[in-house]
Amino acid sequence: MTMRCLSLRLRRKQFLPSLLSLLTISILLLVCVKHGYITEPSHIGTDMQIIPKYNIDCSAIYDMDPVEVGKSLLIKKKDVVESKDESLAYLTSNCTLFRKYRGYDNVCATEEEQDFPIAYSLVVHKSAWMVERLINALYSPSNIYCIHYDQKSSAQFISAMEGLAQCLPNVFITSKKESVYYASISRLKADLNCLSDLLGSEVKWKYVINLCGQDFPLKSNMELVSELKQLNGRNMLETSRPTPAKKQRFTFHYELKDASFEYQKLPVKTEYVKNPPPHNIEVFSGNAYFVLSRKFIEYMNASGVVKDFLSWSEDTYSPDEHFWATLVRLPGVPGEVPRSKPDVTDLMSKTRLVKWQYLEEQLYPPCTGTHVRSVCIFGAAEMRWLLNYGHWFANKFDPKVDPVLIQCLEEKLKEKQKLFQSVSLTCRKG
Repeated sequence: MTMRCLSLRLRRKQFLPSLLSLLTISILLLVCVKHGYITEPSHIGTDMQIIPKYNIDCSAIYDMDPVEVGKSLLIKKKDVVESKDESLAYLTSNCTLFRKYRGYDNVCATEEEQDFPIAYSLVVHKSAWMVERLINALYSPSNIYCIHYDQKSSAQFISAMEGLAQCLPNVFITSKKESVYYASISRLKADLNCLSDLLGSEVKWKYVINLCGQDFPLKSNMELVSELKQLNGRNMLETSRPTPAKKQRFTFHYELKDASFEYQKLPVKTEYVKNPPPHNIEVFSGNAYFVLSRKFIEYMNASGVVKDFLSWSEDTYSPDEHFWATLVRLPGVPGEVPRSKPDVTDLMSKTRLVKWQYLEEQLYPPCTGTHVRSVCIFGAAEMRWLLNYGHWFANKFDPKVDPVLIQCLEEKLKEKQKLFQSVSLTCRKG
């Protein structure tokens, strides 16, 4: 097998791949081709087999065929090939090859999709190929995608993200970037930076959705357009009255301090009690993820009340988990959820499906992947449940835990999108 892509000239002078990175790619390709579970590439578009293609029947996985599910378990245990950040950075140094290899040139937008563009805010920090696969699964020429990468991310990851923005005309890097620390205001500001840039873009998007690098869609773009239209200007996110434990997060002053493990820094609770929220705002609790209308974002961007609330939230714990949940309850905001209305839980909101370990076998079936901090990283045996539960996105996915599930979700979403586009009279390519 040849590697013609290694002879391609880099367009970005600042990215000079080391001999080590080239050897990594070569070894990766040889392993992928040699192993029987991965199909061998046959033409220049797939000569650089960076994302392994496993020989699996996804329809059988969906139908919970025991033989095929068993095969997926063997792949997960023995045959996972990790895709390196530097290989995406290298591939995007030739945009023509990258777009052909990943199929972007063949994606078109129906008239309905053109009339209803969606904006995305992607706050990411690692696993470049997983970010690309997320964008690829959501991709439409009519949409717009803002990437905020953590300033602490590796040089290889940053180069890969810059490469995506260079190769895809409707993908861009936010103009202002944060060093993001867990549960601090920096996570919220990362989304706010993207939202500000998205409002200034030429694309007149109707709704904005924020995601992280381990999210994945459960609906095709055409399905999302249809669902968003049904919202008819309403917003969709979790917004509930906080428990006593959650109230501690914004009742006391928190200080960002050094941590001795993976987060580097964490907000630490002090004994100082904060002043009440400004403007007599009642604080609601939720999570960091949302589906918000353009009118809501425009209102928020111009509101002095919102700016005061943001300033008040600076020294709270995980402010993104009460900021959005509270704002949608403010009287008079576009798509308002009145304060008198009942709680909207994460299972009631279709935004994002997360499987918590302590609720498994009560609210949902057991995790077939693994757990990280009580959150399930999904396995292939959950494919049918994920696609049928009704949510639009789910978290978490990791190709190092179960690559078959991600491959099969990609396959299913592309099948759905092609079906919708096949019955459309017009389908414009980007």
